[in-house]
Amino acid sequence: MRWALVKVSLAVTTMVVVAFAIPLGLVIKEMARDRAFSNAERQAAAVAPALSITTDRDQLERVVASAGSDAGLAVHIPASDGAAAVDLGRQRAADGDIATVRKLGRASTSEVPGGSTLLQPVALSSGEIAVVEVYVPESEVSNGVATAWAVLAGVGAALVVGSVAVADRLGVRMVRPAQRLVEGAHELGEGKLGARVPEEGPTELRLAAVAFNSMADQVVQLLANERELAADLSHRLRTPLTVLRLNAASLGDGPAAEQTRAAVAQLEREVDTIIRTARDAKPQTAAAGPGAGCDAAEVVRERMAFWSALAEDEGRKWRVAGADRPVRIPVARADLVAALDALLGNVFRHTPVGTAFAVDLHNGEDAVIVLVSDAGPGIPDPAAAMARGRGSGSAGSTGLGLDIVRRLAEETGGDVRLGASVLGGTEVRIWIQLDGRERAPLRRGRGHRGSVRRRRPGRLVSTFSNRSRPLP
Repeated sequence: MRWALVKVSLAVTTMVVVAFAIPLGLVIKEMARDRAFSNAERQAAAVAPALSITTDRDQLERVVASAGSDAGLAVHIPASDGAAAVDLGRQRAADGDIATVRKLGRASTSEVPGGSTLLQPVALSSGEIAVVEVYVPESEVSNGVATAWAVLAGVGAALVVGSVAVADRLGVRMVRPAQRLVEGAHELGEGKLGARVPEEGPTELRLAAVAFNSMADQVVQLLANERELAADLSHRLRTPLTVLRLNAASLGDGPAAEQTRAAVAQLEREVDTIIRTARDAKPQTAAAGPGAGCDAAEVVRERMAFWSALAEDEGRKWRVAGADRPVRIPVARADLVAALDALLGNVFRHTPVGTAFAVDLHNGEDAVIVLVSDAGPGIPDPAAAMARGRGSGSAGSTGLGLDIVRRLAEETGGDVRLGASVLGGTEVRIWIQLDGRERAPLRRGRGHRGSVRRRRPGRLVSTFSNRSRPLP
């Protein structure tokens, strides 16, 4: 907006200056020419009275000398009554021009080298017509014109600069509130809930600032209400958790009892974390710093060890591939644990008892892929399943599990895709970007693994099929 105002002001002022300066300059040039020829006419008029009285050469020379410079004034008297023609001064005009003026009896001008001449006819006492020639050099015709043009150019430039400066100040006055509004919106988007915009500037921008500040206040209030609600709901879980912990303590010894007690303890820690996070007034918007993250292979092994007990109880075959070596990813350990538990929980919840499943970990140069696949009936509508809060329609499905996984991948610049697995059921592919850059969308294919191999040749360690171990 600021530069637009400056450009408009520059264009308008330039057109105005050109429209007035050029005609005024031409008028000044014409006035200088008229002034020069007026002086020439006065010189010729000073000689005319003497010519009407006498044609004596000596007397005329004294008159010419007193009238002006003898280098620029000449008198041409024709011969008459036996008297010879008299020519005083330097003749510059052509003989034809002099004869024409003498014949017509009217003053005339003619162009000569270095300037112009004024030819003025004068009647003599003998009835003949003498011609007074006055030389007007070009420098006298253009005297003062260059200075006038320079003054006009300076005034025009000053007007243009002044108008641009005024337009720039007006533009700053209009743009600065808009810039503050943009900065406030960016700060609010980054999680700085205290961002507010000064209510100043033009009326429209003041109204926009008022609306923005009101919106920011409402966002703060809504977030506070949401935190309190999350804390209250999480706190309500303490009572049933206490009952579960007491019941787990009475289960005695054994692997199942130990795993149950460990699960209850972990659930209590998660609830405590939710309550502390909800009570915290500062949103967690900062990105993970250098060195943050976890070992994805270690997390996969740990969670598969946890879920393997339930898999054995239900007669499910399972396998893990690619988790034998460390794989560092820029994801917090708790987030990756939550994502894997959500996916594996979906397998146990939405597939029949005895359905096989597998977890495969691929380590590439700039990305890590986690594949969770099963041999179940599959997902009829993957797009609907990825919608937050949609769920599968079955009891106990909230539709938030896949959303947790999606947000984990997108925070690193990756994504999540659903497709058909090599086991015949559903495959969830989590693409975790290592360098934080946005990845070009892949072409859709069966399970999306074929598209990964085509677009990133040689970067993945291997494919799912030749890295996986046989189902036990």
